[in-house]
Amino acid sequence: MVRRRTIVKIDEEKCDGCGQCVPACAEGAIQIVDGKARLVGENLCDGLGACLGDCPQGAISMEERLVDEYDPEAVKRHLTGENGKQAAPDSQPETQHGLPSFRCPGSMSLTLRPVKESAQKEPALGAASSTLSNWPVQLRLVPVTAPYLRGAKLLIAADCVPFAYADFHRTMLDGRILLIGCPKLDDLEFYHDKLLQIFQMNDVESIEIAYMEVPCCFGLLQVVKQALEQSGKEIPLKPVKISIRGEICQNKQIIPSKET
Repeated sequence: MVRRRTIVKIDEEKCDGCGQCVPACAEGAIQIVDGKARLVGENLCDGLGACLGDCPQGAISMEERLVDEYDPEAVKRHLTGENGKQAAPDSQPETQHGLPSFRCPGSMSLTLRPVKESAQKEPALGAASSTLSNWPVQLRLVPVTAPYLRGAKLLIAADCVPFAYADFHRTMLDGRILLIGCPKLDDLEFYHDKLLQIFQMNDVESIEIAYMEVPCCFGLLQVVKQALEQSGKEIPLKPVKISIRGEICQNKQIIPSKET
């Protein structure tokens, strides 16, 4: 539906294609196309202007005009590639800056180090070393076709866990692929659909879920279990509950069965 509302306006003469506005747009409404920032869909722009302060050239402003209404469902399809306009992240054409045109530069899929080698790394003197082996880690940003998901030992963690559990890197993360999310603040339906795709498209070896003892955090375990059951896959699932004081208070193995 078309209506008068506030929306992004991009001055192409001022734009130098630096791409700094792209990660500022959580909806993916701005892309670098042919060396310029462009609004790729009126219905993808929420009109809040989060991208304004990230343009060093002052090429982005807001204007009020007749445009398509903002559509959260279209944004969801756009970000997951379900609208048919986006290919898998690894096959996207590159811009003049060497980054996929539709994605946030900071969200490029990266394998930081071979997972099997991470345990062999010696920490620097006086400091612990990171065992993080993939990027990005936020579940919303992880491409379902990311190479590091194939045959992965997944660690799906509530995003408060690494702050509460002091030994997170050494005893939980090492040797695993990390996905994080907040079941209270984020869209659990989106997480369910994303996890379902990940389980269906990749031969995941195992799943460990680390969540906090607070009641709202239990939703993360529930959504993972539901997605796993609907995927029809038999993947070992291990939930680990962490107390607010940073102690492990639950640790057991679950072997889900395929749906009949």
